[in-house]
Amino acid sequence: MEKIGKIAVIGDGESATAFLAIGAAVYKVDDEYKAADVLRDLAKTDEYAVILVTENYAAKMSALMDKLKQQPYPAVLAIPSSTGSNGFGLAGVKKDVEKAVGVDILFN
Repeated sequence: MEKIGKIAVIGDGESATAFLAIGAAVYKVDDEYKAADVLRDLAKTDEYAVILVTENYAAKMSALMDKLKQQPYPAVLAIPSSTGSNGFGLAGVKKDVEKAVGVDILFN
């Protein structure tokens, strides 16, 4: 199955539901354990090019997020939840840019 444009969102109901408007597949979960199970299952398929996970869950499963970032597909990214950002997503972007470029070009 072609992955171009396919997006999945994992998060609490209020945060994830907003992504239905752009045609994303939404997976509403109640805790980080269920979020990790769904993320593992989705990452095993070739269905999605991008998987977005709300920061409130992503921060609690950072080891799994880091492991999945080592693979080219799917791209796994943390996004703010409906309650706002806890800084985890931005810290991940900073870390990824530093790894790719070799220096902190965003915040230095």
